[in-house]
Amino acid sequence: MMKNTDNLAINTIRILSAEAIEKAKSGHPGLPMGCAPMAYTLWSKFLKHNPNNSKWLDRDRFVLSAGHGSMLIYSLLHIFGYDVSIDDIKNFRQLGSKTPGHPEYGHTDGVETTTGPLGQGICNAVGMAVAEAYLAEKFNRKGYNVVDHYTYSIAGDGCLMEGISGEASSLAGTLGLGKLIVLYDSNNISIEGNTDIAFREDVGKRYEGYGWQVIKVDDGNDVDKISTAIEKAKKESSKPSIIIVKNTIGYGCPAKQGKASAHGEPLGEENLKASKEFLNWNYEPFTVPDQVKDAMVQFRKEADEKENSWNSLFADYKKAYPELAEEWDLWFNGKNSLDLLNNKELWSFDKPMATRESSGIIINRLAKLIPNLIGGSADLAPSNKTYMKDMGDFSAENRTGRNLHFGVREHAMAAIANGIYLHGGLKVFVSTFFVFSDYMKGAMRLSALMKLPITYVLTHDSIGVGEDGPTHEPIEQLASLRSIPNMTVFRPADSKETAAAWCLAMTKQDGPTSLILTRQKLPLYKETGAEALKGAYILKDSKKDIPDVILMASGSEVEFIYKAAEQLLDKGIDARVVSMPSFELFDAQSQEYKEKILPNKVRARVAVEAASSFGWHKYVGLDGKIISIDHFGASGKGEALFKEFGITTENVVDTVINLIG
Repeated sequence: MMKNTDNLAINTIRILSAEAIEKAKSGHPGLPMGCAPMAYTLWSKFLKHNPNNSKWLDRDRFVLSAGHGSMLIYSLLHIFGYDVSIDDIKNFRQLGSKTPGHPEYGHTDGVETTTGPLGQGICNAVGMAVAEAYLAEKFNRKGYNVVDHYTYSIAGDGCLMEGISGEASSLAGTLGLGKLIVLYDSNNISIEGNTDIAFREDVGKRYEGYGWQVIKVDDGNDVDKISTAIEKAKKESSKPSIIIVKNTIGYGCPAKQGKASAHGEPLGEENLKASKEFLNWNYEPFTVPDQVKDAMVQFRKEADEKENSWNSLFADYKKAYPELAEEWDLWFNGKNSLDLLNNKELWSFDKPMATRESSGIIINRLAKLIPNLIGGSADLAPSNKTYMKDMGDFSAENRTGRNLHFGVREHAMAAIANGIYLHGGLKVFVSTFFVFSDYMKGAMRLSALMKLPITYVLTHDSIGVGEDGPTHEPIEQLASLRSIPNMTVFRPADSKETAAAWCLAMTKQDGPTSLILTRQKLPLYKETGAEALKGAYILKDSKKDIPDVILMASGSEVEFIYKAAEQLLDKGIDARVVSMPSFELFDAQSQEYKEKILPNKVRARVAVEAASSFGWHKYVGLDGKIISIDHFGASGKGEALFKEFGITTENVVDTVINLIG
């Protein structure tokens, strides 16, 4: 039976949401009004959380995958007592407010991840559930379940239409993530009208096929049925659960409920008034009734008691298992105290090799140094060289494995990685062929938006892929990734620069790193090393104080400019060779350093990269030249393609001679 307070709280969520959206003249009232009963039931009766400490490590995680319904989570956060005030509610969607149009991680207290692009959130939830399962196996001991929480997500029709959600849900079923519970807001309405126009599948059967427990609730206003469904979901430990709840979009607004017009526009003053009458709401605007406030005071008291009980358990755990507790602190503080720059083994290489190969060696060295490093590939580990030897494979049967097998699911892989990191406790990398970063772009962008230090290992980085042809040869991808704010792109020229790239990736705290690596073998230069962390540096200098020309390149093309400098010297042209593995790192250097590497008075400059020229113009200037590939590749041996498209030492020499005149 629904208590009067529960009904009042549910209607508080509905009205607060509708009022905020009306005041903003922008937003999505349909989801908050329709989902209020199941969301409030979850938060008040099942979700283990403490509004007084949103960072409690053993809290349940909640992800609003259908992020357009953001007023639902803001209303919940406000009434439960998180740091979201009534003024924040009133400032919904306004510049600088804590209540932006879609939930943003690190911006609003209690928001676990940035959602909005549909389907991303449910994938983040899968990652959080992976992290919980791994950490529980690592740290729990008999009588000390210090990691024991669930991950919940509310997803809508749009989330489940997106292919990314299918990728992640399939993997979640394969992995048997029993502590993952998705509540599906099945309201049959999308922006364009009834979902029948594009979405007629039986979602329940699809999820049964994925290996999930499927539970159905035929009335989204029946909180008793919702409670029973969540209880049933929690009892199933061997597979994730989806609760299909038949909701009415915009419930409570007589003129709009059940219609597409309730989805993404304010109700309007008259409809808001009618909604209040329908729901028997007789309060001033932006009011939380005292009865609801009093219930929340009691809830917060009980939440504090639950966290205090866990704190006591963990204090006893530290005494019983001090070494594990010490590891816990190291894993969860988010920082790596290792001095990687001075670790000689990490930088030790003695022969030419592909940077994907040297990266694989480095990953295995790091795996021994960083015990909470976890990661994997989209079914390409043997090619990406990302498998950690003797570290086991994470699966439904083995929660201790540090190698993750994502299958051929690039987009979900990146979004799951975001969720793993957001959960806390683990450092994560993922990998695929560079050209398939296109499939991951949405999730990579969110890594950057949230400033998550995810490491992307992207191999087979150029036309050097050769016989696989233009479908597998990246051209525009470097420019694309370099354009993403907070993303650091690092394309090393040899094994030592690859070590520098990994040092950066393992220590960077404010955004993701993309490592762009070759399939083909590259030279090992005696001059390379930690200087690469400045983004660009002089690999081989001219004999003059002011060089005749500056040659610059990244990755495999450094070999061509290095050799070209030697040949140019024989022709009386003294060149400076600059390795430029990272635009972002170089741009962050002081003006003095940048002038030292690329002095303004040297206008003769040539950049070489086997990819789009886009982005290099700011370094070569109006007088410089770029040797690049502004068209798609072809199928053939890699060496033949480099020659065919002019990425050669000879072309560099000729270009310089023509440039200098």
